Amino acid sequence: MIELPSFHSEITSVPNMYCLIILDVMSASQTFAMGALMSIDAFATNPLFIIYILSPVISLADAPEAWQLGFQDPATPVMQGIIDLHHDIFFFMIVVAVFVLWMLSRTLYHFHQSKNPIPEKIIHGTTIEIAWTVAPSLILVLIALPSFALLYSIDEVVDPAVTLKAIGHQWYWSYEYSDYNKSDEPAIAFDSYMIPEDDLELGQLRLLEVDNRIVLPVNTHVRLIITGADVLHSWAVPSLGIKCDAIPGRLNQIPLFIKREGIFYGQCSELCGANHAFMPIVVEAVSLENYINWISTKLEEA
Repeated sequence: MIELPSFHSEITSVPNMYCLIILDVMSASQTFAMGALMSIDAFATNPLFIIYILSPVISLADAPEAWQLGFQDPATPVMQGIIDLHHDIFFFMIVVAVFVLWMLSRTLYHFHQSKNPIPEKIIHGTTIEIAWTVAPSLILVLIALPSFALLYSIDEVVDPAVTLKAIGHQWYWSYEYSDYNKSDEPAIAFDSYMIPEDDLELGQLRLLEVDNRIVLPVNTHVRLIITGADVLHSWAVPSLGIKCDAIPGRLNQIPLFIKREGIFYGQCSELCGANHAFMPIVVEAVSLENYINWISTKLEEA
């Protein structure tokens, strides 16, 4: 039996001898993933090869994929909640769309001139009018309840163990770990620039890699403080479920709780000038032990 990669591992490349086919079926309650690993020689006779060619590639990764449909793999409870809410709303959308299309088709069929040359003179129907008013109201209530719960969970900041400040500049990010300051000057502070395409190493992602990554511990409550130094920016990492504006002169606060180790990629999501597209964000989530070692190394360098 072939063991599939776990959800916390990142798939960035596949060996030439093999192809990993992952059929990702998402529901509001859980996610099922099925993978099949086979050699290239078997592709010609295997029907999964046709599925692989004709279908968009959906794989477990924490960065955008070519022809990707759907969300990136969630790494926080908030992102998981966003995905679940999306699927819940999508279910209601399908139900409403099927019902409306059925009603239109039935109306066009039964009220055609050949079927009903003499039109009815009934212009009101109390029962149906009540039904088409109450039903949408109930659907909106069913959508509103989980969405309100998700909104409140996003704003709730639980006693943070780590505080990270992100400052947007034209066109790079600066980061400060203020928990370890011994004076007014930040003990750990660095700038994060995009790595030019000519300097990329094998396996690195174009327009997404940076020279200095953010390092954060998993299973730890983190507080993000986001601001801008010049113009509006937006600190966004899809896998973490975060998209927060960086506004000059204002501090925006957002909680973060990463459930698994990995490397998560994001970008500035607010038009901020000519080089707006060259402000990537890379968050490396590590174990608490590795995070403490990293902090110790940074403090020694300071």
